[in-house]
Parts: sequence; structure tokens; C-alpha cells
Amino acid sequence: MSDNASTPTSTAPDYRSTLNLPDTPFPMRGDLPKREPGWVKEWEDQGIYKRLRDARRGAPKFILHDGPPYANGQIHMGHAVNKILKDMITKARQLEGFDALYVPGWDCHGLPIENAIEKKHGRNLSRDDMQAKSRAFATEQIAQQMVDFKRLGVLGEWDNPYKTMNPANEAGEIRAFKRVMERGFVYRGLKPVYWCFDCGSSLAEFEIEYQDKKSTTLDVAFKSHDPAKLASAFGLPTLTKDAFVVIWTTTAWTIPANQALNLNPEITYALVDAGERILLVAEPLVASCLERYGLTGSVLATTLGKNLGGLEFEHPLYDVASEDGSFGYRRLSPVYLADYATADDGTGIVHSSPAYGLEDFNSCRAHGMALDEILNPVQGNGTYAADFPLFGGQHIWKAVPVIIEALRNAGRLMTTKDITHSYPHCWRHKTPVIYRAAAQWFIRMDEGEGVFTKAGMKPAKTLRQIALDAIEHTSFYPENGKARLHDMISGRPDWCISRQRSWGVPIPFFLHKDSGELHPRTMEIMDQAADIVEKGGIEAWSRVTTEEILGAEDAPHYTKSTDILEVWFDSGSTFSHVLRGTHPEVHHDTGPEADLYLEGHDQHRGWFHSSLLLASALEGRAPYRGLLTHGFTVDSQGRKMSKSLGNGIDPQEINKKLGAEIIRLWVAASDYSGDIAGDEKILARVVDAYRRIRNTLRFLLANVSDFDPAKDAVPFDQMLEIDRYALSRAAEFQSEVLAHYKVYEFHPVVAKLQLYCSEDLGGFYLDVLKDRLYTTAPKSLARRSAQTALHQITHAMLRWMAPFLSFTAEEAWKVFGSSDSIFLETYGTIATADEGLLAKWARLREIRDAVNKEIEALRAAGQVGSSLQATVTLTAAPEDHALLASLGDDLKFVFITSAIDLVAGSALQISVKPSSDTKCERCWHYRSDVGSDAAHPTICGRCTSNLYGDGESRAHA
Repeated sequence: MSDNASTPTSTAPDYRSTLNLPDTPFPMRGDLPKREPGWVKEWEDQGIYKRLRDARRGAPKFILHDGPPYANGQIHMGHAVNKILKDMITKARQLEGFDALYVPGWDCHGLPIENAIEKKHGRNLSRDDMQAKSRAFATEQIAQQMVDFKRLGVLGEWDNPYKTMNPANEAGEIRAFKRVMERGFVYRGLKPVYWCFDCGSSLAEFEIEYQDKKSTTLDVAFKSHDPAKLASAFGLPTLTKDAFVVIWTTTAWTIPANQALNLNPEITYALVDAGERILLVAEPLVASCLERYGLTGSVLATTLGKNLGGLEFEHPLYDVASEDGSFGYRRLSPVYLADYATADDGTGIVHSSPAYGLEDFNSCRAHGMALDEILNPVQGNGTYAADFPLFGGQHIWKAVPVIIEALRNAGRLMTTKDITHSYPHCWRHKTPVIYRAAAQWFIRMDEGEGVFTKAGMKPAKTLRQIALDAIEHTSFYPENGKARLHDMISGRPDWCISRQRSWGVPIPFFLHKDSGELHPRTMEIMDQAADIVEKGGIEAWSRVTTEEILGAEDAPHYTKSTDILEVWFDSGSTFSHVLRGTHPEVHHDTGPEADLYLEGHDQHRGWFHSSLLLASALEGRAPYRGLLTHGFTVDSQGRKMSKSLGNGIDPQEINKKLGAEIIRLWVAASDYSGDIAGDEKILARVVDAYRRIRNTLRFLLANVSDFDPAKDAVPFDQMLEIDRYALSRAAEFQSEVLAHYKVYEFHPVVAKLQLYCSEDLGGFYLDVLKDRLYTTAPKSLARRSAQTALHQITHAMLRWMAPFLSFTAEEAWKVFGSSDSIFLETYGTIATADEGLLAKWARLREIRDAVNKEIEALRAAGQVGSSLQATVTLTAAPEDHALLASLGDDLKFVFITSAIDLVAGSALQISVKPSSDTKCERCWHYRSDVGSDAAHPTICGRCTSNLYGDGESRAHA
């Protein structure tokens, strides 16, 4: 002890001031809403994304290709979830050492923007005006959404995002379309496609969703045109009454366009004497049909459907005259044999309006009906053509009761009933759609010839086969996405890629006015169109005249197509030009595929789907190596967040109230493979979790505030055992974190990090460490050993949390005095996870927990205050005894008691009693040597040594 240690003082020392109490500029309160915008601005001012690229130049690339959100409206929580997930993944890969690129994108063409322009400016805009206003509108929307995405802490190439309306991308899409044509996949056809009256255009399969719809069912009778033939088909000599075949349908509006009847060749059909008339229905359905019609009857004869092919029946409005006296429905409906007619319900006979049903269309065409013979009276807006008999100019939905009344008056309505059933709807307008025959451009899924197939370029396999093969070489997260996408590809029809709108990439075709054939220079014209669009956007192509392209001689004979490519072709082809052309820095050395596509699970029928088909058509493979899907945002009751329900949480409001960091932590903590639940109560729990993590971080930072690793770090082999254990446990934990990040899992990391903070650190290591950190000499080996461990753990923890708690990690990183961003760092190596050390201390912690339970019982009884007031007698079996004894006098520090008496025995036994010793005013331990130095009567011997002498010796804890 030093000479002045025993010198009496006139006043009692302030021993609290002698403690190494922690201090840090890192505030307890995050004050996130106020401080986060500063970080966003700093990242932008410092060009952090470019610096990240520079830092990883030459490193292996990781490319997450952005599924472009639509440039319309303020972002909602679903957008926030999607963008934050993408950001977390790219940041995690960046910290892993990859050159992790993220180029955000926007889907800019299409109907929603046209609708917005029409609502504001009316429906009679010229094509040029619509395109100009749409481009301006999309530009405004992108600017607004970009601000919101940045505010969420998302890092990316915001200075040069990709937009499907960029002229270079519009031109790239035309060139991609040309290559799809060259490979033989494109053809023109008249066939029924989904048609939305609100869109005024055809829809793709993945733009359809099913909702309940109220419909009126009809049983309608078609009179036999040749009763003798009908009787003969059933082996009867004659029929004594008028005979009718009866159909059942849910689409009354299709009856006026009926052109055939379909029967199954293998089903047995019956002629039924039903009183005033004879009815033809499927034999298994006779009883149910008669009951439905309120009739009784008997079966006259039966025969297989294959014997009825070719019979003719009269349209149910055959004898109904229009106001002008004409009979517009004097036509016959022949019987065609088709497998899709079943005896499951209805009557077993399907009425066929080939313009309004795919199976009807195929059946009529297979039986020789010419395209120009197909009746197609329903216009694009949902009304019958003005000159259509009886119902001209009426909207099909409103015409249903009129049609029913006409059938009733004609004596052809057997019965009618209202039902509610699942029906296809437009996913944009939520309104019912119909099948409607239209001349459209298609991408062929199966065998067949395309227009302008280039010699030698047609693949040996069909597009369906190529796409299904590509799925087998794709990783799915979660795995069930594979079956979902496979099923959708295996069963889908040909892809209708043309739309009848203005705001979109043109299909640059010229069609002969008489033959409808494409101009012989079509492929050359497509190159020309791409060059024009690249210089002046799609607007430049709209302004080009037929004569300018074809010349004066050909121009009078051709019509310039006004169709556009549907928007799924826009976004689906982005891999072709974004990953190769307009953003060459995202090229992979090994090919153009992205490492990952990440979107909501609805995109199995959307962007994942269209991208797969186009990449398969162009490249013969998928455009992605992995597909990750996440669920929808829902409220705590599992209802999808929506404005109409008023159950959404708005990201902008949460940013202002709690901070974007809370949204980020909520996303990271959620299992995104299912729907993601969120409301104010859930977010309040997230705030609590954030505070616990932040408080742990603040403790760590505070206790290394006077630590300079360059001067003060203790070599690993000289560190105290518990510190080496703490680093070993941190190394073990880091391997767990990185394993989760490798497969894009975040919620286990958040859960484990909270547990690590509360149990490994707060509940054990930091708890044990406080005495050594606060009471030993500031520069002692004991304290510097602890600080070395804490410094390394803090560095590692900031990297673990940086992908999701980006603002907090960056803030804490600056407290370390770094001028660079934490995202420029890599995870690095902490230590080697020593299995022996981990096992030893795991058992010590188990015994410690058992001791704490006994101490807690005394505390509850009021016999002790803190654990330091307890004296513990610990009887242990040989193996445990050796483990405990190896810590020597440091054992009491691990158990945070003032004294431990270790006794050898056969089993673990714990005895706890209050200490009879005096409490040290400085370290709060109860020791017999308190006051042993008369000059310091209120403190213990070890505090006296730590303050005025050589300091206590610590080896283990």
C-alpha cells in the first residue's frame, strides 16, 4: 500500500467518484423520428451507395433484381415490407464481403396511370396527349415514392434507378420482343381471352382474381329442328310431341350468341316424356332436372352421346321477331361432341357461344367453324353491337333480365334461379370479367409455328417445357413456392401479350388491310422502331406515319397497329435490358441471372411468372437463381390491410411517431413466409424490444469509452477466462447469425439477438462484469481484459444488427469515432468458438441459475437485499466440484455473492444464508476486512488495494 494510503483525512472520501462509472454520448433515447432524417441526408450527401460499390470493387457480386412497384400513389406498408426486406438482404450480403448491388425500379406504363389521367382530364384525349400526361404523372409519382423509400433507410442506386418508361428500356423491350418472335413463340390469333370492360382491354391470366358474384342460372330449351333424326338416334320410330334439348348456364348474356351445343360422347342421354313436350338431358340428371322444372315424366329411350353428334336444334329465340319484323335468330345449333360436357350438374349439355368461352371456341373450331363465322356481338365496353337483334346497345349485365324475359315469352325458359359463385374478376378494378374473342398477339406455350421465326433459332423444347425445367434449377424461399409456380406454368394457356391502350410500349406492326398479314419487312421495322423509341421514347413512335416507315407505295395498303405490349411484358423483360444494357454494372461474370427475385407471394402469377416465361423464351433458362416470397401485411385479426377497412398502418405516420427503425425491426422480427401482422399494439411491443437492444448497446459503448484498442487491447491468451468465454460465445452466435442470413432469415436473428442481449449479456456476462469494470484500477489487466472483450462484442453486434437496425448501428458506429459507414465493414472474425470453454461455462451458468433461485427465496423472505448479502455453501459432485474449484477465489464474482464455501460431495446441494460481515461502501461486497485500514474505515481491503495499492489479482472472472 502506498505511503499516503493510511493518512487520515478530515472529511470522508466520496468513494463513488473513485468508481469507473460508464459514460457515452450514445443517448438512452433514440429520438428516432427526429434524428433518422439526418442519417438519410448524410448517406445521400456522402454518396454512400457509390462508396459501397467502390469498397467492394472486384469482389463477387450479389444482385437482387428489383420487382418494380407501380408508379402510382403513396407507398403503403406492403411496399415498406418489400423494400426493407430487399435492403436487409443486400446489406447482409455487403457485410459478408459481396459487391451487393441494388438498383431500384419502377413499373411506369399501363392502365392505372391511364385511368388517373382520364379521371383528371376526361376520356377523349389524343394518344399523344395521353402519353405526355402519363409520363409526367409517373415522373411525379416516382419522385414521391422515392422520398418515402429513402426515409425507410433503404440504400440503393437512387440517382439512377431503372424505369420501364426510360426510352432505353422501352427500346430494349421492343428488341426483346423481336427475339421472342425470332425464336418462334409469337403468333396472332382470334380466341377468347379475359376481357375487362373497365380496362377496355384483354387481361393476362395473372391479372385475374376470383371473388363471389351473384348470377342468374337458366335452364333453356332448344327445339329439335329435325324430330325424325332425333327419334332415329334414340332408336324410336317417331316422336309424338315437340322435343327440346335443355341446357343449363350461369351466363344468360351468352345465349343470344349461341352457335352450338356440346354433348359428351361417353355419357348416356335420355329422351324424357315430360307432359307437353319431350326433353333431352343426361340420364343421371333426369330426376334432378324434372324436380327443378316442377315436372313429372318418364324416360322414353336412352343412347350414348356419340350417337347424337350432328343433330341440329333451333336457337331458343328462333321464332322471335324484332320490331322491324326480321327474325335475327333464325339459325341452328348443331350438336358437337366434347369431353368437357359432364353429368356432374346442370343437364349434361353445354351451350356453346364460341366467342365467349375457350372450350367452346376450341370445340367449334375443331368441328370446322371458320373464324369469320364466329358471332362476337359484345363490344369492348360491355355492350352488344348497336345492330344486334333485340338487345343492340344494351350492356350485357343489364341485358340479363331482358334476355330472360324474351326466353320466357318465347316459351323456352324452363326455370331460373339466383346463385352466388366464385367468378373471375379484374385484379385492378375488382369487377367481373368475361371471356371475349379478340384478335390478339400471343406467346405460344406449346407446339406450333410463330410469325417470322428465324431459321435455326427455334428451341427444340416448347416454352412450357423450358420454363418447367428452369423451375427445377431455381432455389425457393420458402420451398413451397416451387410447387405453386410449377402448377401455374404447367396449366396456363397461351399468353395474350397485346393490349388496346395508349400508354405502353408499342407493338410496331403494320397489317395488310385486306389479308391482315404482317408487312414482309416486319423484323427490320422492329429494329427501326427500337432505334426511334430509344431516341425519343414511345411518343416518337406514335408520331411516325405509315408512309414514313413503309414508303409511298406500300403505305396505302397497310394499317399501323395501335396495340401495346401488356405491362407484364414490360416488367417481365427487365432482366434482359436492366441486367445487361442500361445498368451494365450489375452484370454477373457468370451470366445475366439475378441471384434473387423477392416479392409478395401473389407474384407467382405475376412478375415471377412473366419473367420466367420471357427468360425461358429468350435465354432458355430462368432469370433468377433464387425466388423469395413474403406474405401480405395484415392486422392482428389476420385481415389484409386496406384503406376500405381502415385497418392499415401508414408508414409515413409511423415514421413520424415511432421512427422507420421500428418498422425495420418489425419487418425483421416477422416470419415473412406467412402474412405479416401489424397494428399499434404489435408495434408497441417492437418498441420495447428496440429499447432493450439499445440499452444493451449503450452499456457496451459506455464501458469502452476510455478504451483504445491500439494501446489497451489485451492479447486473447492473457485475457481472463470469462472474457475468453464471452468472445467464444460471441463467435458461436455470429456463426448462427450468418447461417440465417445466408438463407435470408431475419426473424430468428432478431429473436436470438434479444435473447443474447438479455441472457448472455445482461443476465450473465455484463452482470458479472460490472464489479470488475467499476471497481478495479482503470488501466488494470482485469479491466482492460473485460474492455477488450466488450469492444470486440460491440463491433460484432453492430454488424449483426446493421442490416435491420441500420440507423442505430450507424449512430453507434460513429460513437466509436469512425468517419466511414458501418456498411463498408465486413463481419470479420471475433475468436474461435472453443467447445471446451463453451461447455464448461454453460454448466457454470446452470449452477449459477440454481444458486440464484435459492438467493431469490431469501430475498422474497426479506432476509437479504442483494445477492452480495448472501453467503453460499455449495456442495458439488466431483466433476462439478472440479469445474467450480478451477475458478479459485473468482468463483464468488461469477455468482455475484460476497463469499462461496465450496464443499466436495456426491450431488449438487445449495445452502444460502445472510452474511454476517460488513458491507463495503464502495464495492457493496460484505467482507470481514471492511475497515481493516483505519484510514478508510468504510471500505474493504480489495477496494483499498485497487485504489491505493497494487490492485487485486483476477484470473478467471
